[in-house]
Order: sequence, then C-alpha cells, then structure tokens
Amino acid sequence: MNSINQSIEKTTVKKIMLRILPFIFICYVVAYLDRINLGFAALEMNADLAISAEVFGLLSGIFFIGYIIFEIPSNMIMQKVGAKFWIARIMITWGIISLFTAFVQSATHLYIVRFLLGVAEAGFFPGIVLYLTYWFRSKERARASAAFMLAMPVCAIIGAPLSVWIMDNINWAGIAGWRWMFILEGLPAIILGIITIFYLENRPKNAKWLTEEERNWIENELEVERTESRTVNKTSKLAMFKDSKIWKLSFIYFAVYCANYALAFWLPSIIKSLSGGLSNTDIGWLSIIPSLIGIPSMLIWAWSSDKHNEHRNHLIVACLLVTFGFTLSGFVEGAGLTILLISIAAIGLNGFIGVFFSYVTMAFTESTAPVGIATVNTLGSLGGFVGPALLGVLSFTNGMYLIAFLILLASVLLLTFKQRIATNNHTVELQQNSI
Repeated sequence: MNSINQSIEKTTVKKIMLRILPFIFICYVVAYLDRINLGFAALEMNADLAISAEVFGLLSGIFFIGYIIFEIPSNMIMQKVGAKFWIARIMITWGIISLFTAFVQSATHLYIVRFLLGVAEAGFFPGIVLYLTYWFRSKERARASAAFMLAMPVCAIIGAPLSVWIMDNINWAGIAGWRWMFILEGLPAIILGIITIFYLENRPKNAKWLTEEERNWIENELEVERTESRTVNKTSKLAMFKDSKIWKLSFIYFAVYCANYALAFWLPSIIKSLSGGLSNTDIGWLSIIPSLIGIPSMLIWAWSSDKHNEHRNHLIVACLLVTFGFTLSGFVEGAGLTILLISIAAIGLNGFIGVFFSYVTMAFTESTAPVGIATVNTLGSLGGFVGPALLGVLSFTNGMYLIAFLILLASVLLLTFKQRIATNNHTVELQQNSI
C-alpha cells in the first residue's frame, strides 16, 4: 500500500470511528440500562407488588419473548427503510414504554409492559451490528464491536449507583423511588432517538463529513470484502439456514446470553442475600465490581483478535474463564468470594462479547447478513429468558452449575470451527462449513 493510500486509510478510519462509535455507545448504554434496571427496581418493587422470586425470574426474561418474535422482521425492515430512521424509531418507542413501567400496579401489568419493551427494542442490537458492517472492514470490526458493546459493563458501572441513588433519594410527589427510576432512565432514549435522525448516515456514500476520496476508498474496500465473502459463504437465505454454522453460532451465543443476563438481573439480589444488612446503595456499588474488571478484558480481547486476525481461540479461552468462575461460585459462601469468582467470569463474558459479533459477521454475505445476524441474536436471546429463569426456579448454586455446563458445551462447539487463514493481502475466515 503506497503512502497516499495509507494516509487515506488512516484518516478515513479515524473519522468513521470518532463519528459513529461514541454515539452508538451512548445509545446502547441507555438501551441496556432500560433493559436491566428491573434488577435494581426489584430491591423495593418486589415487596411493593408482592412479587416472588419465581415470578421475578419470569418477569426478567419475558422481555426477550417480544424481542425474539420481532427481531428478524425488524432487521429486514431496517435494510429497506434505512438504518438511521429505523434505529430512531426503536429508541423512541422503547423510551416511551420504559416510562410506562413506572405506573404498573401488579405483576400482570409488569408482564405486559416488559413484553412490549422487548417488542419495541427488537432489532436494535443486531441492527447496530449490521450497521457496523456498512462502515468497518473486518480488520477493524472486532474493535468497533467491542467499543459498541463496551456499553454493557459501563452501563453496569453507571447504572448500578445511579439506579439505587434515584431509588433512595427521589420520591417526588409521593411516588416511590423505583418508579422515578424508570421515568428518569427512560427519557434519554426518546431524546437520543430524535438526535439519531439528524446525526447518523445510512452508508459511507451518504456521509458529507467524509471527502469524496474518502467515501470512494471505504466503499471500494468494503466491496472487496463483500466479494470475498460471497466466495466462501452461502448467498441465499435458504442455503444459509441449511448450513449448520448458523445453528452452532446461535447455541454458542445462547449459552453466553444465559450467563450474562442471569448475572445482570440477579447479582443485586445475590449480594443482598449473601451479605445481609447492606443498604441499596452499598449493594449498587458492589454490583459494579465485575463490570469494572470486565471492561479491560473486552478491549484487550478485541485488540488481540484484530491484531492476530484470529477469533476462535479468543472465544474458547473466554468461555473457559466463564465456566471456571460460574462453577466455583457454586461452591463458595460469602459475598466477597462470590464477587471475586463472578468477576473472573465477567472477564470471560466481556472478552467473548467483544469478539463474537465480529466473528459472526464473517459468516454471512451482504444479502444474508440482515437475516443471519438477526437469527443468531434472536435464538441467542432466548438465553435472556432462560438464564434469569434458571436462577429463579433453581437454587443459585444449581443454576450456576447448569449455566457453566452450557458455556462448556459452547467452547466444545467452537472447536468444530477451523481457524482463520490468510490469502494474499486479505483474510478470509474458513470454518468447517466454509465460514
């Protein structure tokens, strides 16, 4: 590559990263907070609404039923109407429904609202993953995905103390703090949704903040990768669904989703049961420890994956760390050791998430990506229902053992994929089924 092309590459990639990644990161922080703040509300809400542990486990997961039903159609619509308008629609509607959560009066109301929240948010995550393929080459995609998904641990760090602070300190107009939490944390989604319409562009060719030379360069680079992808991946949706790799990837993500959302919804309650006597604020601060530890791992895993052009082994190591942390946490007693082991699992979970969707995008062509990515995320999202429900129905110990076993199975499945190999100046991901 000559010096002129190197200069164009450097400036174009930098511009795209600075323009897109911070904004979608903030959007996902808000999305993830509106999704998991039910776990913090449970510290007071469960008593107010007479919600049992079993019912709360189902309430935590029912969000994903609506999410799953509408996710694939949502991604298909986004490809037709354009990313920015559809992402804006998703954010505005989920913000409104999050506000409605503040006014529920029973578990039945909560079932309905949580289901509708899943319907409203369906397509946001896979839509953003698809959107990143419009702007980033495979060699930058792990870092781009990690920057976006960094919102998950950052949200836990910000959201835990923020949520419990609102609950403990805001009781305006005689309304309970947990209700104000849903109101105040739902409003940013509506505001950001409106901003999205004016801030994002659908494709590089529409970006006025890039020069014509930069627009042409990135579009040409992406087209080269799309051409390569068509030579190793299925180009029809029917052939894609007959290929075993989409089902393997879905199960792998399902296992990780079980682990991630079991912790997201139950960690505050687990800490409360093991420690005793702590205030909501104390529990909130302790809940952020695994996320604080997980943030560097997400960045390191993504950086290493991009640097070495390798995904599979990074994902396997991450799965083994999660298995280790979850298994041993079932043997120990006391909040301190439990948080330590969950933090080890968080290193694996965050490292995995930062690399996985970069890996997934290489399994599909441009024509199959909207449905393929959404399918993997949709089937994986079942774990968002199963994981919290397992800890509600089973004991904490047995639930952690079962989830650890699922993660171990995921690592075994990853072994059935071959590693990345290089061809000429471009890299192609070749797996057992031509991924």
